[in-house]
Amino acid sequence: MSRSIAQFSLLVHDYDAAIDFYVGKLGFDLVEDTPLSEEKRWVRVRPGGEAGAAILLAKASTDEQRALVGSQGAGRVWLFLDTDDFEHDYGRLLERGVKIVRERSEEPYGTVCVFADLYGNRWDLVQRNG
Repeated sequence: MSRSIAQFSLLVHDYDAAIDFYVGKLGFDLVEDTPLSEEKRWVRVRPGGEAGAAILLAKASTDEQRALVGSQGAGRVWLFLDTDDFEHDYGRLLERGVKIVRERSEEPYGTVCVFADLYGNRWDLVQRNG
């Protein structure tokens, strides 16, 4: 049996602003942008290539959902972006004005920094050892 996480939802306030950040600033691929109604779209982005989970950018539609945009991880890092070229990707974050929450450091598992997306969700950018 083979199983993997195919996709997960991330609450956003605005589809186009989220696409601009994830595709324009982080360099993710726009996998799909399908209108479902006047207000709702099926928008998926992925870090690049065919492997790995996609992120469904889900526009918050209730007051409860809007209150959770940017805080789904309760202030903790809860999203992890692995890379095989930390220097390149870290430089890209800096060049494109992405907010660095914790500068790069060398940890037992690899090189890491913490950055925030456009809503404040915290991400680790990690190049793992070995």
